[in-house]
Amino acid sequence: MSYVSEVRTDAPARYRSPLQQRVYETLAALAIPFERVETDEIVTMEDCAAVNERLQMRMVKTLFLCSRKRDAHYLFITAGDKPFRTRAFDRALGVSRVSFAPAEEMEAMLGTRVGAATVLSVLLDGEKRVQVVFDRAVAEEEWYGCSDGTTTGYLKLRTEDVLRVFLPFAGHEPVLAEV
Repeated sequence: MSYVSEVRTDAPARYRSPLQQRVYETLAALAIPFERVETDEIVTMEDCAAVNERLQMRMVKTLFLCSRKRDAHYLFITAGDKPFRTRAFDRALGVSRVSFAPAEEMEAMLGTRVGAATVLSVLLDGEKRVQVVFDRAVAEEEWYGCSDGTTTGYLKLRTEDVLRVFLPFAGHEPVLAEV
């Protein structure tokens, strides 16, 4: 099993990426409380079990998707244990044929790499090119568990703070969908 630190409520002493620094600065500026842990590198939902246990919540799964023409991008947040069904997503949003966006697009647009996708990366989407889509079941949870923009840092936030404070600050209005 991977290393998972004790729970902390302060920012890391040193940042691993510009996105991670911006995340913690924004949480502080918005007075959004959080708990966090540091880990060995984690890139799969299965590896998140120890994080879930330590933070007493369930990590979300965040997928970076795009249209076939790659002219529309989506950050889809769903339950970590829920399988992704393209057809259900397409139907719920009234779009056709989304697929996983290339890793290099995620890094260029959202400042993060595969395994660290997070709703918090919309801080770097100043042009508002990415539509945030929440599975309604996740939006109804009390706690929201996600990466801090790295594959070695994970946060526990109130879902309400993500939806009602953070996303409006970042200029992104989420779509809630039954997917």
